[in-house]
Amino acid sequence: MTTTVESPPVSVVSTRYRAVSVGLVALVMLVAFEAMAVATAMPVVARELGGMHLYNLAFSATLAASVIATVLGGRWSDVRGPMQPIATGVVGFVAGLLIAGFAPTMEVLVAGRFVQGLGAGLIQVALYVLVARVYPGELHPKVFALFSAAWVVPSMVGPTIAGLVVENIDWRWIFWGVSLIVIPAALLLWRGSGGQAAGDGGAGPAPGLGRKLVWATLTAVAAALIQYGSALELGGVPLLAAGVVLLAVALPRLLPAGALRAARGLPTAPVLRGLAYGALMAAQVLIPLMLINERGLTPTGAGVVLTIGALGWSAGSWLKGRGTIGNLTALRGGALMVAAGISLISLVLIDAVPIALAYVAMAVSGLGIGALHPTVSVMVLEMSRAGEEGQNSAALGVGESVFTVVAVAITGALFTATGEAYLVGLGFTVALALLAAILAPRFAQPAGAGTLEGTAS
Repeated sequence: MTTTVESPPVSVVSTRYRAVSVGLVALVMLVAFEAMAVATAMPVVARELGGMHLYNLAFSATLAASVIATVLGGRWSDVRGPMQPIATGVVGFVAGLLIAGFAPTMEVLVAGRFVQGLGAGLIQVALYVLVARVYPGELHPKVFALFSAAWVVPSMVGPTIAGLVVENIDWRWIFWGVSLIVIPAALLLWRGSGGQAAGDGGAGPAPGLGRKLVWATLTAVAAALIQYGSALELGGVPLLAAGVVLLAVALPRLLPAGALRAARGLPTAPVLRGLAYGALMAAQVLIPLMLINERGLTPTGAGVVLTIGALGWSAGSWLKGRGTIGNLTALRGGALMVAAGISLISLVLIDAVPIALAYVAMAVSGLGIGALHPTVSVMVLEMSRAGEEGQNSAALGVGESVFTVVAVAITGALFTATGEAYLVGLGFTVALALLAAILAPRFAQPAGAGTLEGTAS
């Protein structure tokens, strides 16, 4: 008679994974804190450097660089393992922080933000591959729940700390301070991963990578033109139009065959998450403005509403990580909750509706995106063939970034063109989230494992 001894369940904080888990969380938190803090401080930075005309470009440059780095980092991680691109990304991220921190002019600061974007893009996609290489499949949902949780504290305290630093010390310390602690976090991550994240070391250059980087660069330029042009209202129409045309040519070369028609399985991933995430991000551009102008909230009060959404995101990821929610439920239900939350907060435009509904609404949307977002990441890793996790995660990241830029641009254009009609702008974001819910079964019921490139429906 053979006695079977059950091994204790593994955890992301068990001895084997503790160091890498702490390193992952620390690195994600620092990137998140930098993003939240810079967004708060940038008006002061631009005024002090005399560069208000480059205000939007300071954000567009980071986004554009991250699209390029995501494509490069995905294949690099597949071939050589994720630690090389993570190390390079950390160096680039720190270099960008230092350039921005010492910037004498706004032009130099924009250059620093571009370098930061290159570093952040490499880090983000390589972390996905690290998860696939280091953790067993059953822990993937819990790891991505950690990623979501790592954004909560920066979302809550980042703007406040940034405000204190700007008012009482110097805005430059926002960049310098993060640079001082990124490298120790990366070293902890390196120590914790050991040799488990290494690549095969023998693969040659990725076929067609040079062409992909060209298309990635053109896509990044198109995204920047769309974002920058949409902020200039009527004067930005030529830039906006040029960006849309360029995007129509370049983006299909980066997304999988069949993605834009939602081919069953992996090709739908970047479209599904791009629609859901883009809907929420575009809505969050209008929500603070609506709460301040229409209901008289202070900027701090409006910020608390968004913080509730971040807490909801963490809670949704935690629930999905516990394995109590099925994939299709998380995807379709999550998208429907995003739509429901935005619809509910639209009711706050009615004076008789209590402002408390705004908090409930953002909690609902946060729960929804918190369940959907990491589920897509986990399923992409599960569906990917060995050695293709990086390029699949890169396509997912590119799709999310581009769809979000377009969603924000169209929402803003509709809002402006209709004389600041909040219902029109928010209604468009609800439609995007509902479309994501419709597409969810196309992704959740794939034909089989494969790559994001060339998969047919």
